[in-house]
Amino acid sequence: MIVKICGLRRADHASAAAAAGADWIGLVFAASKRRVSVAEASAIAAALREGPAPPPLLAGLFVNETPATIAAIAEAVGLDLIQLSGDEPVDDADALPLPVLKTIRLTGTPAERAWIARAQRAQAESQAISARTPPRVVLLVDAHVPGAYGGTGTLADWSRAAALAAEAPLILAGGLHPANVARAIATVRPIGVDVSSGVETDGVKDPARIEAFIAAVRSV
Repeated sequence: MIVKICGLRRADHASAAAAAGADWIGLVFAASKRRVSVAEASAIAAALREGPAPPPLLAGLFVNETPATIAAIAEAVGLDLIQLSGDEPVDDADALPLPVLKTIRLTGTPAERAWIARAQRAQAESQAISARTPPRVVLLVDAHVPGAYGGTGTLADWSRAAALAAEAPLILAGGLHPANVARAIATVRPIGVDVSSGVETDGVKDPARIEAFIAAVRSV
């Protein structure tokens, strides 16, 4: 079960997440209260490289950014994964140099269906799926909140996510926290889970909550 802790802004919080067993660390480069600069992201990446080996993979979250800009930031920071959380066309998957996590919100649009088909093809092409070797495209299911691109703390539709998880590998996000993540995993059967606001206290990442979240995942 892949565990992604998203929206980290401080190197000490990222190191705490790594020590607790996080597989992927998410850094937000889109408009958000959790946004980091390239310099801040690079400092987090450096701190993780100094910690236990192997460090968690670094995912950069972008919203409706150009592939050229994303690729430049990915190289500057040393990202391992790219998360697209906006309205990006499916062709962006092949224009980017790294595996893609594509956020979908189960709205049934043609663009969303195209991304689902692309993820299914990526699964068929993969020799194995693990935290260190994700397919070229992985779906990340989040809640649909009109006007928002994530980080709202709203629960995703678990029943629809479960139906999709039977067809394509996906990461489940949206409203997860230490008290409900085990139930979410049992219901949806994702390959991984993603959390941001659910491991915060007063809007700031809380190492104790991060540790509790990862322990709850590993207990399933």
